[in-house]
Amino acid sequence: MINFDSRSKLIAEGRSVDKTVSSLKPELLDQWFPVQQQQHYVSQWMGIGRVGLTKRRAECLVQLWAYLFLKQQFQLGQMPKASLTALGSLEGLVPCTHREAAELFYSKTERGSDRAAGMMIDRLAALGLIEKKFDGHTICIGIRPLPSPPPPKDPSLPEVLPDAFNPRTDTIPIANLLARNYSWMDKDPSAIAPQKIAKILRCWAQQYPKGMRVLRRCDNLTAVGINILFPVASESEVNFFLPPTKSLYLTTSTEVDPFKIATPGDPDCTSIFVRSWMIDPPYMQRQQMYQFLEDGRQTLVAMQEDFPNLCDIYALAIHPIYEELQPAIGFHKTCQAPQSLLYWTYQPVDRYLALDLKQAVANLKLDLFPSDR
Repeated sequence: MINFDSRSKLIAEGRSVDKTVSSLKPELLDQWFPVQQQQHYVSQWMGIGRVGLTKRRAECLVQLWAYLFLKQQFQLGQMPKASLTALGSLEGLVPCTHREAAELFYSKTERGSDRAAGMMIDRLAALGLIEKKFDGHTICIGIRPLPSPPPPKDPSLPEVLPDAFNPRTDTIPIANLLARNYSWMDKDPSAIAPQKIAKILRCWAQQYPKGMRVLRRCDNLTAVGINILFPVASESEVNFFLPPTKSLYLTTSTEVDPFKIATPGDPDCTSIFVRSWMIDPPYMQRQQMYQFLEDGRQTLVAMQEDFPNLCDIYALAIHPIYEELQPAIGFHKTCQAPQSLLYWTYQPVDRYLALDLKQAVANLKLDLFPSDR
């Protein structure tokens, strides 16, 4: 490990700590932490098999880790005598502006915006790779420990099959799954508490159970995936044309659902809102994904009996692990929230029903399927 000068020695030599910190420019990170060493850490992060962790995101993560580690050491007056050969843990959270991150992430390419850098930071937080806090003035970031590589794929992974959502037995496992996957949106931790999600799930199941499906283990019957197709009353369709942050319900503290559910037989119901589509990462494999998507399509066909004028399907892109999936199965972006990762996606019902889902899943990149490696 690198030996560092002490703060007292730095001050004794008449050098300013603040001046030293200012000399650490994000775009010059390679001088302090060589690219070869960066790639070593990128390979380690890619080896953990984290769903949704692309090589580009791993590169940004390592750059951010190295920069914040150096920045903290400089602030402590512990200047490295030579280029770093290894990174240490951060002591708490370290301030980092979006401008710093932009200079860090895009120094070797066409310069990206502060907003793009902020969205990358949000993606890393969403994937559980960093901790991010904002006190109203300053963003502070911590790097979560590098996890151990996953064990070899278990050939005896339990078989799973689509099934109807059972509010008596499936509510708690699914509420916990959703809470874990939405935990990065932690401005108000109480807003994504499992108990709130459980209450909402049981309410939806009473209103329209046909639209709620799970992916269920065959050995112990535990639900490991959820698909909620929500028929939208015509008076709520305006929400699809507003910023998506106004339509969040499961992940906010609001007590009133922005969407009213349509009742079977309603001729004015033309839209379906995919309120959740999620599979627990260990079961995120091509065959299971295809199974669940195909089940969703058959569910949609059954729902047309209740709502014969269905035309449109809308979904919210909330979590980055599904960014590749939505366009692959025909959804395209329509409306994005300012300064946010959230955006609406849309496609016509008729086109979705005609889609070759098996081929669409086969074409997805392996980044989405760490268990396939």
